[in-house]
Amino acid sequence: MATDKPYRITVFGKAGCDKCKTLNRRLEKMLTEDSWQDFDKQYCDVETEEGLIAFCRAECVNPARIPAFLVARRSGEGDYAVLESRRPGETDTLCAASRLYQYVGLQTDYSVSGNGVISPAMIKSVLEQARAS
Repeated sequence: MATDKPYRITVFGKAGCDKCKTLNRRLEKMLTEDSWQDFDKQYCDVETEEGLIAFCRAECVNPARIPAFLVARRSGEGDYAVLESRRPGETDTLCAASRLYQYVGLQTDYSVSGNGVISPAMIKSVLEQARAS
């Protein structure tokens, strides 16, 4: 996918996953808004060879916590590099255990407190964190 947008959201999901569909819909809706035009989205189906390779290369998402996403920034050469968290280990009351430790992104928290939900507010928070990185 060729793009010149400064940020790329890489979503990891799989066919038949309702939560994956919900996350994709929420992201697609956000990305139609003027305020988010500096982001694009790439979907990786982890049940395909290409998607599984991308997932393994990410090296930070728990396979039992899909759907998940990472945010990358485009370099001057046109490559995308995943953004490292500027706050690893810091408590995040909104994203809680869904927040990735090392990178800017989220994975689904299926615990009782996480309820298996990645909310629009959580997505917005992570995208704003990407811009601030």
